Amino acid sequence: MNMHPSISAKKGKGNFKKLIKALKPYTVLIVFAFLFTAVSVVISVLAPQWLSKLTDEITENAAQHTIDMKKILNFAIVLITFYATNALCHFGANFVMTTVGQKYSRNVRSAICRKINKVPLKYFDSRQLGDTMSIITNDVDTIGQSMDQGLSMMFYSVMALIAVIVAMFVTCWQMALTVLMILPLMLIMAVLLFKFAMPQFTKNQQYLGDLNGCAEENYTGQTVIQAFNAGKKMTADFEKKNKRMRWGVFKGQSIAGFMMPAMTFISYFAYAAVCIVGGLLMNDGNKVTFGTITAFLVYINLFQNPMQQLAQAINSMQMASAAAARVYDFVESEELSDESGKQYKLLDNGNIRGEVEFKNVRFGYSPDKIIIPDFSAKIKPGMKVAIVGPTGAGKTTLVNLLMRFYEIDGGDITIDGVSIKDMPRSEIHDIFGMVLQDTWMFEGTIRENILFSKTDVAEARLNEILKEAGISHYVNTLPGGLDFYMENESNVSGGQKQLITIARAMAENSPLLILDEATSNVDTRTEEIIQKAMDKLTEGRTSFVIAHRLSTIKNADLILVMRDGNIVEQGNHDELIALDGFYAGLYNSQFAGD
Repeated sequence: MNMHPSISAKKGKGNFKKLIKALKPYTVLIVFAFLFTAVSVVISVLAPQWLSKLTDEITENAAQHTIDMKKILNFAIVLITFYATNALCHFGANFVMTTVGQKYSRNVRSAICRKINKVPLKYFDSRQLGDTMSIITNDVDTIGQSMDQGLSMMFYSVMALIAVIVAMFVTCWQMALTVLMILPLMLIMAVLLFKFAMPQFTKNQQYLGDLNGCAEENYTGQTVIQAFNAGKKMTADFEKKNKRMRWGVFKGQSIAGFMMPAMTFISYFAYAAVCIVGGLLMNDGNKVTFGTITAFLVYINLFQNPMQQLAQAINSMQMASAAAARVYDFVESEELSDESGKQYKLLDNGNIRGEVEFKNVRFGYSPDKIIIPDFSAKIKPGMKVAIVGPTGAGKTTLVNLLMRFYEIDGGDITIDGVSIKDMPRSEIHDIFGMVLQDTWMFEGTIRENILFSKTDVAEARLNEILKEAGISHYVNTLPGGLDFYMENESNVSGGQKQLITIARAMAENSPLLILDEATSNVDTRTEEIIQKAMDKLTEGRTSFVIAHRLSTIKNADLILVMRDGNIVEQGNHDELIALDGFYAGLYNSQFAGD
């Protein structure tokens, strides 16, 4: 299903069909647009007939100076009425299709938003954030605009072409055949446009996603970029992608832009041919007048414009098809398995003891790269378990498996004897409170950031949480206190963000706890405050603490020492120091200077 980073044009065409099917809920609106367009087209082809009568009235009586101005005025009023009605109907059709396009875009964005919470984390492991954001913004906008402009132009163009051809044959079949001689040339142009432009539009959407991904990296990594004087390198990388985007758009738009002048050039032959054939027919005594020739000149314009609009509509729908390939690649990507039939097994029963067991767990982010070959451990209720080891040993991976962010490849993990495979993910996430090493805050008040999804925390308890987390003084110094609104994270230090995320875990009040490098972003004094808060937080709870600072886990009931995905040592701090093994080496390396 995953086609990233290159989505084929063939797939884009298939997704164009899905776009059309997706318009079914808007059938009533589209019918109204169709009716408006039909009235507009009928009026467009009737108007030249009245223009023909007006021309004949003038040419037949101009020489004798006997022009009936009242009759001329009546013709003019009819023509003005026709064109005014045509304008209103055209506006109505465009208004309706704009409504359809925007409603469709809104629904697609909603579908993407729902999808984000259903895809497994491994989906985002292989994609840039900026590329995913480009799908939500640029690609959806492209589809919406194409639905608005492209479909309305296509409706009008097809109906206008049919109506104009019928009107021309009714007026004079010889001159109609003359005009139709240019049709094959115009069709060839349209086919060539589709053949050469579609692959380029597909590439352009991917180029845009890559460019947005690069821009997002430049923005979020600005501190690192400046610290390492990597501005020139990052700018060069952006310019490379920007240049590729520029040339891609240039090629696509050049191909598409060739259509209109080419068709205009072809239509000049039709003007000349109609005048010649019309003159010959008049010379032979046929019922062809100056008014007939004038009407046909208008019909040629009416015939040419829909062909040009049809080419533009094809161009627009090609862009929509390319964008749809990326949108549907995301919307139809693999989802987390359906767990609607699974029932809560522990939380519904009340007390959770907190016994956790890993049974021969095997896992790899890819089949050819196994991170954890065979992991087993049993944690008793209420124990504070520290997981230590060098970078890449599998510490955070172990926690991700415990939370079912990733599915294990073999073995099992149980909580109070119940396999996590038999629980819905929502229950597992309710069981565990988490403090991650990557602090995350969103735009909103301090209160909203701490409570997050909780709505039943009393104000008194919230004030206690602030004190326990060591941020009571910091919050009180802010204008508005808990109701201080943060538009971004720039005015909050790394340590303060970490304390707020710890307060968030306290508010969650989950029976089990995971602390992943919870003191990684704080100074020594703040670390002591956090340590006290964590001791209170973990009191009576089974907790898992991942830490590089081994001083923070000296009081752990059990320390699991990991290396290359396996437990190489386990025991409490004193036992492992006495063992003088791998843990002792790690600990002594951190305090060798003390």
